[in-house]
Amino acid sequence: MNQEPESQPQSEPWAEAPDGLLADAGNPPHPRLRLHRGFLSRHLPDARDLVVYVPPGYDDEPERTYPVLYMQDGQNLFDPQTSFIKGRTWEMCEQADEAIEAGEVEPLVIVGIYNTGDRRLAEYTPDHPADKDPSSGARHERDWQRGGGEADRYGRLLTEDLMPWIARLYRVRTDRLSTGLGGSSLGGLVTLFLGLRCAQHFGKLAVMSPSVWWNHKSILGYLNERAPQIWERPKLWLDVGEREGHRTLRDTEMLARRLRANGWIPDETLHFERVPDGTHDEASWARRVKPMLRFLFPAS
Repeated sequence: MNQEPESQPQSEPWAEAPDGLLADAGNPPHPRLRLHRGFLSRHLPDARDLVVYVPPGYDDEPERTYPVLYMQDGQNLFDPQTSFIKGRTWEMCEQADEAIEAGEVEPLVIVGIYNTGDRRLAEYTPDHPADKDPSSGARHERDWQRGGGEADRYGRLLTEDLMPWIARLYRVRTDRLSTGLGGSSLGGLVTLFLGLRCAQHFGKLAVMSPSVWWNHKSILGYLNERAPQIWERPKLWLDVGEREGHRTLRDTEMLARRLRANGWIPDETLHFERVPDGTHDEASWARRVKPMLRFLFPAS
């Protein structure tokens, strides 16, 4: 029997929130963003912070349950003081609110999982070959130049520790079709990898500007190996900006072709978008949030 993680984070009262969401004293924190400090897992050594967005009406409808989207690089989603480039975020709270209030998107909970800084690359990159059961004795390899290769353990952090913990604290639905995973760049790579590896948990994937290049594009081979084992294809949003560089554009288009060849159906289970003037940064990803949510979480 699995044991519970040794410790779990506590939700910080906003009056005592650290620098970040309360850094600008002139602007009170958003009442529907909840900060959790220091989440610990059995599977990776570093504690990480979480920020949770709940939709309009969440506190007024205590019997209602919601789909949930887990997002990588959580410090870049909501708070301009914690984002990679200060002042530039995905504006995810504002974008989600607008789409929900316009009746375009089903109200949902969004969980932003902070990365762990120097260990981001390790946690967001898979082993290769990736889909081998460790008990089989198959050899796992990391990128010999960059290292990495802890994405499988990160996936266990999500599915075995974090997701059950969120389900205890928030009124989220836990079925596969109500559960999404998303991220950009290396966060997009790990989203696709875990969406394939843990397809029984994730029915919706937001794969934005993915780092297909990692480890000689090994994710493409993994897709070919894993797709036949997935009974029902997760609904997948894939995008790339036309100003992200020739290699990124070419690699993402190759990924889109591989997805179609492996049974993803355009406009049904796959939406691929080349974003005009799109760049590889938070401001550009912010402009993609609403269309991504409309495809993955459309209003009934």
